[in-house]
Amino acid sequence: MIKEKHFYPTSKNLAKVSTGEAKEVSNKALKSEFELISEKLGRVQELIFAESKHKVLIILQGLDTSGKDGTVKHVFSATNPQGLRVVSFKRPTEIEMRHDYLWRVHKQTPERGEMVIFNRSHYEDLIVPLVHKTIPLKQVKDRISDVNAFEKMLVREGVTILKFFLHISRKEQALRLRERIENPEKHWKFELSDLTERRHWSDYQTAYGEVIQDTHHTDRPWFIVPADDKNLRNLIISSILLERLEKLNPVLPVFDGKTLAKIKKELKHL
Repeated sequence: MIKEKHFYPTSKNLAKVSTGEAKEVSNKALKSEFELISEKLGRVQELIFAESKHKVLIILQGLDTSGKDGTVKHVFSATNPQGLRVVSFKRPTEIEMRHDYLWRVHKQTPERGEMVIFNRSHYEDLIVPLVHKTIPLKQVKDRISDVNAFEKMLVREGVTILKFFLHISRKEQALRLRERIENPEKHWKFELSDLTERRHWSDYQTAYGEVIQDTHHTDRPWFIVPADDKNLRNLIISSILLERLEKLNPVLPVFDGKTLAKIKKELKHL
């Protein structure tokens, strides 16, 4: 059984955190268990959509090739697309750069009944400046305070926030980058910056370790998910999501007495 606390951040040093755990079961068994959980997750998400009461924000962060797109594709395959929205934050547009860095993010947060996935997020505005030193360190620290306050406000307003860092090893990233280069069907996933950013591997590890530790709270937690094994990654994320969303106790809405009486009256005219 997967326990979410096992994946809480316990150290700023990500080198001490496993990117892949020893599996006691086969890939076939992992996939089988995942399919069962995925079906349950889809049902819970549909109840959330139908009830239109809860708001869910899922944040996916990770280095290039860590599996953010794959997570979206597989973990949420059984969900109702009407109640699911995926937002991928690219480089800010000219209009977005005229506003504060959280302006474009706040507009994309979920409404009642909606589950929103941030495929990369406002955390890019903390990590990238830390790695490339594009702004002073004090300003980054201020942004960390901003993000904590921003997420705290969202939680207070009824948003359930779950944050996942897909933790991949340097060796596994090299294998996946090579596959993208050598396989023509995956060329569309590759950018030259994937290679140049790899030079800053240690800096990214340090930056993520610090930011995750500084923004982890029990009401808006981070989960560091070993991502070298895709099947294990999917199972861990879907299991944590299912456990958390079931605690919201979503239920199908029912007609109140007056509405039901009107319906019965109108049925006579069918």
